[in-house]
Amino acid sequence: MSKGGCYNISKNTVPLQLPITFLKPVKRNTITHEFDSGSQAEILSPQESDEHLSEASKLLQQGIKQQQAGELIVAIKSLQQSLGLFQAVGDLQKQAQVLSFLGLVTYSAGDYKGTISYCQQCMSLSEETSNLALQMQALSHLGNAYRHLNNHQKAIEFLEKCLKITQQLQDKRSQVAALNNLGLVYKASGNFTQAIEYQQQSLEIVRELKDNWGEEQVLKNLGNAWYALNNYPKAIAYYEQCVVISRSLKNVRSTSQVLKNLGNACYALGDYAKTIKYYEDRLQLAKETQDKRSEEQSLGSLGVACEALGDYNKAITYYEERLQLARNIKDHRSEEQALASLKVACYALGDYAKAMQYQQETSPNNS
Repeated sequence: MSKGGCYNISKNTVPLQLPITFLKPVKRNTITHEFDSGSQAEILSPQESDEHLSEASKLLQQGIKQQQAGELIVAIKSLQQSLGLFQAVGDLQKQAQVLSFLGLVTYSAGDYKGTISYCQQCMSLSEETSNLALQMQALSHLGNAYRHLNNHQKAIEFLEKCLKITQQLQDKRSQVAALNNLGLVYKASGNFTQAIEYQQQSLEIVRELKDNWGEEQVLKNLGNAWYALNNYPKAIAYYEQCVVISRSLKNVRSTSQVLKNLGNACYALGDYAKTIKYYEDRLQLAKETQDKRSEEQSLGSLGVACEALGDYNKAITYYEERLQLARNIKDHRSEEQALASLKVACYALGDYAKAMQYQQETSPNNS
């Protein structure tokens, strides 16, 4: 798993890899009709059946490519059409696979109820065909979806079943995902100690596999769990390992997130010099990638850190940059925040005239 596409790293969740020929496992929504003796599969001629299978396979591959390209709506349509054709010929194994892929697409799209519906159907079919790999996949997505719906008890129940299958199959990559995702549920439920225990196990296995993409994600989650426990030194230790890997993978989004977390953790410890270093690194990255939102956030954070050091002149420089950028991108909320920060910093310096000037600039926006 050397490519980023193998793990869906959004939402801090590591989806399970399905041991089939497709690059990304995916899952789908609700299907209501059963395959009984009167189904269409019974009355198709062999030629029609071959045509249906060929078209269904093409649509499946098309849906997978669309999902990988981030075209989730069209991916769902292609996969639904594929599912219908596999239903027509009564191929239960392929139906279960398509349902699995559809589940991942709906999960990626944030349609967690849809994910649950597709996964439950996938579970029924995969139990019928004794396909443990697909059962594992369905359980994984069920657990992840229930976590997002804040049903932690059900999420844990499904992910623990998933973990048992990964161990039964001796599938270490999937164990990494199941352990990591269990950790996320326990963190969401406020049980940080249990969360760390699962994610530490996940980290050990992912390092055995030399999977940098997976390791980066697990390190970030461990940092987040320690941060939630207010253990900032441990959080920083994991974040620092994570940011090294993020940079080596050229994972800009993750690097930006972790630099922000590092700055926040150092600020919480009162290490303002290090705070500024990490925020400056994030600012530089934001400018290089033209990420205006991260740039605006970094400028604000740098101003606060400089104020904490008592360097109000430097703070004012950052706040003025933030103000200019906020106006350029027409972000009135950030503009007002920057003006308020400038007013406070100018008062701290004793520059009351400038403070009043910023006060006057703020007033019209508040009316």
